[in-house]
Formats: sequence, C-alpha cells, structure tokens
Amino acid sequence: MAILVKPNTKVLIQGITGSFGARHAQLSMDYGSQIVAGVTPGKGGQFFEHGGKKVPIFDTVAEAARHTGATASAIFVPPPFAADAILEGVDAGLDLVVAITEGIPVNDMVKVKRAMEGKRTRLIGPNCPGIVTPGEGKDSQGGCRIGISPGYIHKKGNIGVVSRSGTLTYEAVWQLTSRGVGQSTCVGIGGDPVNGTSHLDVIKLFNADPETNGIIMIGEIGGSAEEEAAEWIKANCKKPVAGFIAGTTAPAGRRMGHAGAIVSGGKGTAEAKIAAFKAAGIGVAVTPSEMADTLLKMM
Repeated sequence: MAILVKPNTKVLIQGITGSFGARHAQLSMDYGSQIVAGVTPGKGGQFFEHGGKKVPIFDTVAEAARHTGATASAIFVPPPFAADAILEGVDAGLDLVVAITEGIPVNDMVKVKRAMEGKRTRLIGPNCPGIVTPGEGKDSQGGCRIGISPGYIHKKGNIGVVSRSGTLTYEAVWQLTSRGVGQSTCVGIGGDPVNGTSHLDVIKLFNADPETNGIIMIGEIGGSAEEEAAEWIKANCKKPVAGFIAGTTAPAGRRMGHAGAIVSGGKGTAEAKIAAFKAAGIGVAVTPSEMADTLLKMM
C-alpha cells in the first residue's frame, strides 16, 4: 500500500511547457507515472509529446481535471504566479497539489493557507522535491512520481520517508535501497516556513498505513514542527521511527539554505529537536550517513 498517491493516480502538470516542467514531466512519464494533462494558459489545445505519447494541454486546471480525471497536480510555475496556481488546483477540487516552486513569498503562502482552510485539497510544499510511491518494475518503475525526485533510487517496500530537505530525502532513500530495503512512500514536505503539509501530517498517515512498517523522519533547525511530531509519536505511534536533524553547527539568527531554517529567540535549535526525538523514543542518527542503519537496528 502507500499514502497520498498510488501507481494509478492521474497527474496533471501546471507549467508543462516550461523547460523545467517539461523535463520533469518527461522523467515522470519515463518512470511510469500517469501524466494525463498539462496546463499552460494560452496553450490549450496543444499537446506535449514524449515517448510516443501525446498529453493534452489545457488553459485551466478545472478544464484539465474535468476532461482527464486528474486528481493530483505538480506545480512548476515561477514564484510570482505559483500561489495562484496552487489556488487554481484547490478551486478545481483536486485531492493533492504538489508545489515544487522555490521562492514563493511567505506572505503569498500565508494567504494560500488561509484560503485552503476547510477545502478538500492537500498541499505538499512549496520548495519541495515532491512525492514518490515506488512501483514494482525495474528501478521501481510503474509507481507514481510527482516532482523532481530521481525515480531510479527508489525501491518498492515498507519504509516511509518524510523530510524537509530534498537532498536528505534522496540520501535516506538510496541508503535504504542500497541495503535492499524498499519504501512505501517518500514525501518531501519542503523547507519553507509556511508549507501545506507537516511532519506530523505525514507521520499520522504512515502510522495508519498497514504496509508501512518503519519511518525515517528528517528535520532541520527552525520552527517547532519536529517537536510537535515527536510529541505525537511518543503518545500514539506504534512503529519504529528514526530521525536526523540537520543544522547542528548553524549559528543562531542566520538563515541556512532553507527559508524556514532559522533559529530565533532560542527556539528551533538542533539541540531542542534532538532532545525531543530522544524523549519520544525516536532513534537519532548522528550523521546523515547513519539514517537507514539507525532505523534498521530498531526493527
């Protein structure tokens, strides 16, 4: 089983005619993902062609979803227009919107979050690598890849991965695959201070998934999301969880890479997060190279 997306999930690409969106649409199609539509305003009626397949392009998300049955979207839209792109997916009633775009203004995302309250759509991101549910085929092909994660590193299995960092998501996945251990679903939630889906949201889904047997949770300095997840895990999670916190050497008050990775007012420090992990019984990897081994020793 898996969470959020399955191999038969129908996906549309917002920004499919841009160079970045086009490239990753091709890679997702090569992976076996069901890319059924593209959306670029003004280019409705055209087609995106790759590998002998013709994907219709529509002017609006609502039109694309209505004609193709798409329930999920990947957003490759420039930062000034990305908030509107997210809300277009919400207004169309999609189940899932995955915003890859980096650099969306925080104020825009605050407005998006407010507008999404009470709506059915789940947002992953922004500034994230997306989500992968591996398939059964060679190099896990035949699964569902939404975003920019390299498909070939994945392997179908029973470990869930959730991370704020794209690079560390790939590192954890490859460590597992290299040890012959597959993944149920891998979710990159993004490194921005205002995002659509938290560690805790994903942990709850993994905990409820009967075929996810263990979880790797990767966090970083800034905010309190990891502590909140750890508190819930301590009280509710029945599965082994291993974690890693990035940014242990970062100076307070300085932004480090991700917009959300900033320690302010003594809150959001690596030490506090690691302490919360240990108190919750989460296995803590001291370095990124130990993430998979830390979990596997607990299982």
